[in-house]
Amino acid sequence: MTDQRPLAEDELLDIVDEHDRVVGQALRAESYARRLRHRCVFVLARDPRGRIFVHRRTDRKLVFPSRYDMFVGGVVGAGETYDEAALREAEEELGVSGLPAPVPLFRFLYETAEHSWWSAVYEVRCALPVSPQEEEVAWHAFLSEAELAQRLGEWDWVPDGFEAYRRLRAMPSASGTR
Repeated sequence: MTDQRPLAEDELLDIVDEHDRVVGQALRAESYARRLRHRCVFVLARDPRGRIFVHRRTDRKLVFPSRYDMFVGGVVGAGETYDEAALREAEEELGVSGLPAPVPLFRFLYETAEHSWWSAVYEVRCALPVSPQEEEVAWHAFLSEAELAQRLGEWDWVPDGFEAYRRLRAMPSASGTR
């Protein structure tokens, strides 16, 4: 970790219950420190050839710094919908504007001893040249399904994204490129 402050710890988030109903609000840093359940979006970004955008997070990320991820995304801000957050996060992290609306695929509750959030998983096609945010993305590439599968056991992945990808691959329509 650098001497700089972690990113985004002062964002205001909706706190939700086990049924994904808003029950309050808290700053992001507080929600992580107290394990308050909130909302996140995961967007699988594919290029026109069907390859998946994969990146390594910077060491300044508040959660899972320096790990690899096959999704772009992040927390849903207070008062924001999942759909709004999915488009905002995808455009921010990919460094593009004018993406089509990400397609919602499924939701699941991600819970560990340290974290708890409702997760909405999306997919989007990105035909635009990407220019990822340097403060969010340390490395990136578009990988084929086979290249990604090869690296699943080799790289240190964010656990929530890894779980979302596992669930996505288990879906009956998940064979090959979409």
